[in-house]
Amino acid sequence: MGAIIWLASYPKSGNTWLRAFLHNLLRNPDHSFDINNLTAFSLGDSDPLLYQRLDPRPPNQLSNEEIARLRPKVQSLMTGVSPDNVFVKTHNALVEDFGVPMISLDVTAGAIYVVRNPLDVVISYSHHLGWTIDQTIDLMAASAARTPSGLKFVTEKICSWSVNVESWTTRPNRTLHVVRYEDMHAEPIKTFGAIAGFLGLKPPRERLERAIRHSSFKVLQEQEKRHGFIERSPMAERFFRQGKAGQWRSVLSDAQVQRIITDHAGQMDRFGYRVGVAA
Repeated sequence: MGAIIWLASYPKSGNTWLRAFLHNLLRNPDHSFDINNLTAFSLGDSDPLLYQRLDPRPPNQLSNEEIARLRPKVQSLMTGVSPDNVFVKTHNALVEDFGVPMISLDVTAGAIYVVRNPLDVVISYSHHLGWTIDQTIDLMAASAARTPSGLKFVTEKICSWSVNVESWTTRPNRTLHVVRYEDMHAEPIKTFGAIAGFLGLKPPRERLERAIRHSSFKVLQEQEKRHGFIERSPMAERFFRQGKAGQWRSVLSDAQVQRIITDHAGQMDRFGYRVGVAA
């Protein structure tokens, strides 16, 4: 039995890209690892199957408080799926829900947190939800925002973009590695190499480059085009849509940019996301 290494982020911030890289790095396949098998080395904390081992009712028949009470027990179960540490994807903020921690530190070995410019997140998230940009801006500013439970997903307490980012990153820790989505694009060897190093891995450069190549956005997009992607929202035409940094410049209005800055200036400043943005 190991412990959990969290792969954490606010929604639509690069979590799936990170998981694809790790699978390609660890498996080292000749061809890109199948995106529909990303549970081979990682679990999702909104997956209801482990919850139903403790309570057979479907998630939408459980109250949010009942789920909160089950969550630490579920996370303990997660550590038993492998004799080694297990990767678990989460969009939950590092906060409490009904007095219960969303993330059980007792079974945690570490975390990788991916942060992305909210000016770009809002575009990707709006497509994922099937909402307007303005509706998504409101959601990203809601301090207690959460996703609803359904038949296939357990509720997630994502909070606002700022609360989510701050909750995970405000206290530096040697068991926490924070990575910017934009650096994954701009400096892939350095950025993904640092992720591997954080995990105690020292892959040869050729293997690292191959994992980066096999998990590139173009490759993931082509896989989805050929075979579909089980994690695609039914509200979205596709999951891997553009995968660019800075698309907000041609999509958002000045008023929308200013709303996001007003809502999230503090955390945007911490990660350099207001550089070059008109005040």
